[in-house]
Amino acid sequence: MTPDLGSPGPERPPHFTDDAWIEVLSAVDRTYADLVVYQEQLERQNAELEEMRTFLTAILSSVSDVLIVVDRAGRIAQVSRSVTALTGCSEATALGRPLSEMFDPADAAPLAGLMQMVRDRRRSAGLEINLRTASGTEPLDLSIAPRLDDRGRVDGFVLTGRPLGALRRAYADLSESHDALKTTQAQLVRNEKLASLGRLLAGVAHELNNPISFVYANAHALERYAAKFETYFGRVQEGAGREELIALRQSLRLDRELANLREAIQGARDGAERVRDIVEDLRRLSSDGSGETVVFDLAETVRIAASWVLRGMKQPVALVMDPLPSVQVRGRVGHVQQVVMNLVQNSVDALEGHEGAEIRLSIGTGAGHAVLTVADNGPGVPPEVRGAIFDPFFTTKPVGRGTGLGLSISHKIAQEHGGSLTLAEGGPGACFRLELPLAGGAP
Repeated sequence: MTPDLGSPGPERPPHFTDDAWIEVLSAVDRTYADLVVYQEQLERQNAELEEMRTFLTAILSSVSDVLIVVDRAGRIAQVSRSVTALTGCSEATALGRPLSEMFDPADAAPLAGLMQMVRDRRRSAGLEINLRTASGTEPLDLSIAPRLDDRGRVDGFVLTGRPLGALRRAYADLSESHDALKTTQAQLVRNEKLASLGRLLAGVAHELNNPISFVYANAHALERYAAKFETYFGRVQEGAGREELIALRQSLRLDRELANLREAIQGARDGAERVRDIVEDLRRLSSDGSGETVVFDLAETVRIAASWVLRGMKQPVALVMDPLPSVQVRGRVGHVQQVVMNLVQNSVDALEGHEGAEIRLSIGTGAGHAVLTVADNGPGVPPEVRGAIFDPFFTTKPVGRGTGLGLSISHKIAQEHGGSLTLAEGGPGACFRLELPLAGGAP
């Protein structure tokens, strides 16, 4: 037998040429290359999915609000770490549970109805609901949004909620801070007013000393007159004769002293009334004005506040008051008095050492507002400080001469009254305009 020298391999079909085999091999190479590209795409997509998963996990772990993802059947598919922290149950325990078990049983019906409405309308909705926690319940402001699939059908829900307990505590803290701010502001107004009153002590002492001295002198005169009348009536009671009483009356000058007695009584009454008026002006001037708003005469308030400032000043300043018409405004009298005192005091300080110093006050009305202007003929306000003149603690006075709060507080008071305080343009000196709403609207 002839030895087998090896199999020659499968023979090519007779109809396959070399070009055909080359084309088949090329197709195999292309298919392999496509598979490699597809594998790379899968790897990139897997990496992106893993990155997205890590990102979502980080969100679910760090979000402070409640976040619950629910599937179409109403079972929990995912929760944030804040949910497990509030409820005290683990993520594994929460997943797959019916959503209703997470909330108070009394809220089950409203929650189911709202979810059905969200499913039908495909629009977010919200309600206040109580989340069951380890220590009881926690009120939530819950928002429910539909979760749609690629065909636009509702495939579940996304629930987000913020614990209202924290919000209410934050609101309480904010309210407390606001009350403290109002108290501080009122205290600043009182302190500024006391500082203004401190500058008026010399004028107050002078104003009180004159009528009190007058009353004191008349009291001594009345005491002297009383002694003379006691002497005369004592002799009458003792039975003195008519001639003796006539002589005694002439020696004591009772007829003249009787006329003087009436003058002394009238003088004492006038002095006491003057003291009463001064004390009443001071009482109104020093009131903190923190009560209810009232309707009052702006002209009378301006007159009292301005006159007391000028009583306490040391340099000669002419106060020119145009005929101040009676204008009724609504507000807190004490606060408005403080504004007027601050404006007049600023003008007095600006006019220190100025020849022919003059402050002019005028009151008008317009557009439903009463307008008070306080103008002086001093050096005015430099342009570079006009923008900061109403800023707190801003002052151009030397150290110890001012707190820098007067104009700032006055500006705030005007705004709280529904008006404004502005620095008018032009004029030889400074001119401030205080606008306050009229009590009855437009005149």
